[in-house]
Amino acid sequence: SSGNCSTTASDSFKGFSPTMVKYSRESKNPSKACKAQGVDLRVHYKNTYETAQAIKGMSLKTAQQYMQDVCEKKRCIPFRKYKGTI
Repeated sequence: SSGNCSTTASDSFKGFSPTMVKYSRESKNPSKACKAQGVDLRVHYKNTYETAQAIKGMSLKTAQQYMQDVCEKKRCIPFRKYKGTI
């Protein structure tokens, strides 16, 4: 594994057909918020959940640096909810 974390938008949305999505909550300040959706991604739900919890509430630059450090194995993602078999 080369440890490369970069992907392009076109890699993520091959075969994606836009549909109306209902989110459970709307942001208080839409100009400072973002929403993301992945379809047919080859990832595990539990890993994705723990990653999202780790960067939740961080600023964009802080989250990007954190994820870069994770890719370079300088920092780790703490598994809090799904830690039974790890």
